[in-house]
Amino acid sequence: MNARANTGQPPRARHHLNNSHLDALEEQTIDILREVAGAFERPALLFSGGKDSLVLLKCAEKAFGAGRLPYPLLMIDTGHNFPEVTRFRDQRASELDARLIVRSVEDSIGRGTVRLARANEPRNAHQSVTLLEAIEEFRFDALIGGARRDEEKARAKERIFSHRDSFGQWQPKAQRPELWTLFNTRLAPGEHFRVFPISNWTELDVWQYIDRENVALPSIYYSHKRDVVERRGLLVPVTPLTPPRAGEPIVSRDVRFRTVGDITCTCPVPSLAANAADVVIETLSAEISERGATRMDDQTSEASMEKRKKDGYF
Repeated sequence: MNARANTGQPPRARHHLNNSHLDALEEQTIDILREVAGAFERPALLFSGGKDSLVLLKCAEKAFGAGRLPYPLLMIDTGHNFPEVTRFRDQRASELDARLIVRSVEDSIGRGTVRLARANEPRNAHQSVTLLEAIEEFRFDALIGGARRDEEKARAKERIFSHRDSFGQWQPKAQRPELWTLFNTRLAPGEHFRVFPISNWTELDVWQYIDRENVALPSIYYSHKRDVVERRGLLVPVTPLTPPRAGEPIVSRDVRFRTVGDITCTCPVPSLAANAADVVIETLSAEISERGATRMDDQTSEASMEKRKKDGYF
């Protein structure tokens, strides 16, 4: 979808989005992406096909030129992804002629390194195991991710260059200082970094940048009709993985997704926003964070997320 094509507004009317703070955020992100390319031997860019990773990929194009990414794209596939997102992921990687590495939680289940309590449980937490297996397989020494500090409190504790020990674990009290944007990239054998170039961006910044740069996204980020059921104040999408419970009426609503992840725990929000400019307006008035408004699982508390990150999560 062309985000600009449906705005119905002349470029002059939307000039306010071309502001200097986006230039500053973009410049910092590009500098970090180049720093990773220069400082590490085997980096990779974590790429889900979601909006944050697509913004990161846009900045990488600007940093190195289209079709010249110096590191592969890595996707940890839960097996519970929205098909619109995985199709778009593959399409975008092909357009950039980028190497796309996909490693699956399903394969980890087959190897016995991931064990599920129940068949359709959310698999977000289990991605840690598959990710650490991929790091060992390819000997990655830096993984670039699209996490932002405004998402939730545990992510706010991250440095931009977040050190991981030889077990892939994060120690929040042992992170290195980053004064004056100086990064300590020294590693001992077996260690690696998680690098978050858009740490200082907000959800609003991301959408303003998507609008300004005409970044293409999976269609489910914009308003569409979808069958849902209302549960605990959330709109749960009706899918084979998330069927309605007894007595829950199915309704068709105009919705969009603020974040895309595991189908079993990701909900849309009511919306008529048909393009990025419309989403910017909605985001300005949002009172609940994107994770708080869209996640069914109970794993996103600060304590739960911090534990997951210590165990190797993104």
